[in-house]
Amino acid sequence: MTDTMTEAILIGVVADFPNREIRPGSMPDGSTLAVYNVDGTLYATADPCTHGETSLSDEGVLTGKIVECPWHFGTFDVTSSKPTGMPCTVALKTFAIKVIEESVYVEF
Repeated sequence: MTDTMTEAILIGVVADFPNREIRPGSMPDGSTLAVYNVDGTLYATADPCTHGETSLSDEGVLTGKIVECPWHFGTFDVTSSKPTGMPCTVALKTFAIKVIEESVYVEF
């Protein structure tokens, strides 16, 4: 599953990412992703909040498409990665997700 620009890695199956919840995903370099299920569509971002470096997959709160960081209550739109509430001002890094026959892959 490789092309000239991106690679993809299996991070789980659809059932591993329940609707309206955040779960971690592991990257080959050892870093962690935050994987969000927003009404049946999966999105992935870098796990640490860009403001306070806390884990969004461990401690973030997902309400609709908005994740709130528990440290300073800043928010991001997980569908676009853009900050939506102060003190967060830097967008989260995003990763494309592909679902193939219930297997979930993230591109990097």
